[in-house]
Amino acid sequence: MYLIARVKGILLNPKAEWEVIAGEPGRPQDLYPSYIIPLAALGPVANFIGISVVGIGVPMGGTIRIGLFGGLASAIAGFALALVLVYVVGLLIAALAPTFGAQKDKAQAFKVAAYSMTPGWLAGALNVFPGFLSILVFLISLYGIYLLYLGILALMRPPQPKAAGYTALVIVLTVVISMVFGAISVVFVR
Repeated sequence: MYLIARVKGILLNPKAEWEVIAGEPGRPQDLYPSYIIPLAALGPVANFIGISVVGIGVPMGGTIRIGLFGGLASAIAGFALALVLVYVVGLLIAALAPTFGAQKDKAQAFKVAAYSMTPGWLAGALNVFPGFLSILVFLISLYGIYLLYLGILALMRPPQPKAAGYTALVIVLTVVISMVFGAISVVFVR
């Protein structure tokens, strides 16, 4: 029940939800099993089904499928890297806080990282149909940028004029880290 209510709140009424989140504990050992693991698993499971069962349609080439072992290895690696990414982004948000006049609070930063990734994790379920819905997955994931901005404002409390720069730097560094993680996970698709 908590998971569904939190997802609904963060997606549909994020400003109010961030204020609720600000007053809650943000320990990784609490958030991983109750929120992060179930949502972070959606994309890798859907991707496994998409690339190994459904297959990727190639124009004038039919359908290509990755072997079950390769697909499973890719899903496991993607899931593990998603779990690590949340933690690393939380550390990054906390480390950058003083630069932007924000409070350096690792628990708050971890919550910002975890909850702002919600749209991307949910959109990952669309990877059951690889290629076909990829642009939609990307567009839905962009909502996470707005959630990140609101979360930084509400939980890290930088001065308003610095919040956009803080958010932008977190996004750029997260993209770089994600690209490195993506390159690592490609190794498992062979």
